[in-house]
Amino acid sequence: MATASATLAVPKDSGMLSREQLLRLFSRFSFLTSQADVKKRIMDAVRDKQEAVAITTAIQEEILLEMGIDPRFGISCLGRVNAVYENDMELMIQFYKFVAKEEMAIDEAELEKDEFVDKMHNQQKIQEQQHEMLKQMRKFHPDNQSAILETLRKQMLSAYFENNTAFLTLDQIQEIVQRRTTL
Repeated sequence: MATASATLAVPKDSGMLSREQLLRLFSRFSFLTSQADVKKRIMDAVRDKQEAVAITTAIQEEILLEMGIDPRFGISCLGRVNAVYENDMELMIQFYKFVAKEEMAIDEAELEKDEFVDKMHNQQKIQEQQHEMLKQMRKFHPDNQSAILETLRKQMLSAYFENNTAFLTLDQIQEIVQRRTTL
């Protein structure tokens, strides 16, 4: 853990955490939030009427301190990951896993055990449906794939990213491709 008198690192050149720093933060957070004592810490905070997100943010700040990074700077960088690293597919995947891990830790603390299990089961079903959709999409020309993804993006935006809009059925995919070919 960094001491209070230690100088905390703030990258001078980019005003953003490096790729390596972000990946280290994501990995460490994932590890910590899978530990029983950290889960208990979050649950206890929720029982004490604290916001779970405040606790997960505190954990992220502790990790940043361990890394020798000013926590306020590090947390502010998380809000800019999408813009700065949008073309780094691997980092973006890790970022979305990090966000999902935080959401899962919060859900586990806030929901009753059976509600949490149901939610995880529903998430698994959605992931399976998304995987099936991607398998079906691969059968089409890249232009059609782009049209399918654009339709999905619009659908999700209009539904405020509700889970039931995170995939398209085979019939919906075929309808999109059919419309494109008749234009």
